[in-house]
Amino acid sequence: MMIRTYYLLTKPGIIFGNLITTVAGFCLASKGHFDPWLFLAVFSGLGLVIASACVFNNYVDRDLDKKMARTKKRPLAMGLITGKHALIFASLIGFLGLAILSLYTNPLSAAIATLGFFIYVILYSLWKTETTYATLVGSISGALPPVIGYTAVANQIDVGALLLFLILVLWQMPHFFSIALFRLDDYKAAEVPVLPVKRGSYTTKVRMVLYITAFIVATILLAVFGYGGIAYLLVSLPLGIAWLALSLKGFDAENDQVWAKQMFRLSLVVITAISILLSINGMR
Repeated sequence: MMIRTYYLLTKPGIIFGNLITTVAGFCLASKGHFDPWLFLAVFSGLGLVIASACVFNNYVDRDLDKKMARTKKRPLAMGLITGKHALIFASLIGFLGLAILSLYTNPLSAAIATLGFFIYVILYSLWKTETTYATLVGSISGALPPVIGYTAVANQIDVGALLLFLILVLWQMPHFFSIALFRLDDYKAAEVPVLPVKRGSYTTKVRMVLYITAFIVATILLAVFGYGGIAYLLVSLPLGIAWLALSLKGFDAENDQVWAKQMFRLSLVVITAISILLSINGMR
């Protein structure tokens, strides 16, 4: 039971989602020369760093989580684990993860992972209750895993790495806005200044359309620069257009919560499909 409690403390859903994009970055940079031992080092090391960041974030948010229906059953919010034990656990797995990345990948990947950890744990966690821009800050840390997967192989930041970063930042913003819209009552109760709370649903929907449009352009650029094949473009482009079409329907939606949940689900389909296609393309 205690093992499961610690497991839930790491936010496994977030770890899984980030590692999917990490695999895409790794495979894309591999260009058909897949190194299983390097992959294992990146996968395990980064997974531990992300888990550590999530535990630290849970610690920072432990009082805030008690006010929100979707988070009030988290281990720290329920008092199933003490704050001291959570911090010790987070520190141990974080140091282990960074050690693996430092020893078995390269200094660049370890440095980017450290940067992502700092942005998420310090900047995002502390600004979350202060400004709507915390969402953008959080999207930066969430866009780094595929870059880390890429640099672990390439040992450099090039156009491919930058485009992966851009795609993930642009994807995360409407993804997070969808969550904020269908969990609007939660965020209001907890007084978290997400965009729908501060600026309303209409402004949020406009921003979503703009971000998704830019996202589509970024996914096309990845193919233009030779990092995505025809199959990638034939799938990613229609999915992006479908996501944009659904976002435009939001302006006439009778129920914002229902529409926002549809946007959220489609966003997961979009990024998962793109990650799989890039992984397959990179393995050839």
